[in-house]
Amino acid sequence: MAVENVIWPVYIDASKSRSEGRRVPLDAAVEEPTVDEIADAVQQVGYDAVIERDVTHPREWDARGRVLVKGAEDSTKNDLVQAVAAYVGILRS
Repeated sequence: MAVENVIWPVYIDASKSRSEGRRVPLDAAVEEPTVDEIADAVQQVGYDAVIERDVTHPREWDARGRVLVKGAEDSTKNDLVQAVAAYVGILRS
């Protein structure tokens, strides 16, 4: 079975602290990332993305959804999240 990485918007959200779930440095984070932007970034990095909209991160109240990343066995979760954050930043500029 393929390993699936999950990317929650909170991982790259500049308005969240590390203890609230942010996983990238503040200078790499973006304000209120959406699952659509994250999915676009995942595809730019070269993986397939599946959006799940009606799920809520355990540390959040709002259901912002999450993105399942397929085929990313060759990448560490941290590298993947960093690359996605960078691409969301590029897509916005």
